[in-house]
Amino acid sequence: MKSEFTRASIDPKGVVIAITIVGLWFVSLVLLLNYQISWSNPLVYLGILIQMHLYTGLFITAHDAMHGLVSSNKKLNNIIGWMTALLFSYNFYNRLFPKHHEHHRFVATSQDPDYHDSDNFFVWYFSFIKQYVTIWQIILMAVTFNILKLFLPVDNLILFWMLPAVLSTFQLFFFGTYLPHKGVNKNKHHSTTQAKNHLWAFITCYFFGYHYEHHDSPGTPWWRLWRVKETQTFK
Repeated sequence: MKSEFTRASIDPKGVVIAITIVGLWFVSLVLLLNYQISWSNPLVYLGILIQMHLYTGLFITAHDAMHGLVSSNKKLNNIIGWMTALLFSYNFYNRLFPKHHEHHRFVATSQDPDYHDSDNFFVWYFSFIKQYVTIWQIILMAVTFNILKLFLPVDNLILFWMLPAVLSTFQLFFFGTYLPHKGVNKNKHHSTTQAKNHLWAFITCYFFGYHYEHHDSPGTPWWRLWRVKETQTFK
């Protein structure tokens, strides 16, 4: 895919933001894995949601790396892409990369790996998951779980390491694929977009509800999509 931007134009803050997301995910995970669980404590459920959102941040960072937006240093950009993809349940960056660019090239067609011609949420979700989840991921997660449970409480591992990753796939799919591409969208990107509300757009999926804007400006990092939204006539 031809790049719409030059590497010299990539904002160096991308690396800082990527490292911040990884750091927040790691610190939050360490704290939560050692947290005393009480089912009547609302902080337990808040912790699950926070960790889910940070998992989504890992994937969004890997996504930006696929567009070459994390760093102007290609090697560093790819290292961060690999790291954040692997931290999200052992996704493999070299597998995600071509599929994501196929999505951009063939959006909402039979050649788009993210697309399904059914608007049924669950049918589409399982089709989406089959494109990305591999047996190796399941094996690696199982091995890691069995090692970690020797040192950490099983309930904490399930609630704060495994469950948020699963919930994050629903968050990414619903706000970043299903809502933007369901139905017939006859505009040039075959995509719709959230109404302008930057706080809600960040909370739901790191501004990826502004999906038309992402397809229209794939050289814009996630943390600047709100600016594209401000200038778009397609609201």
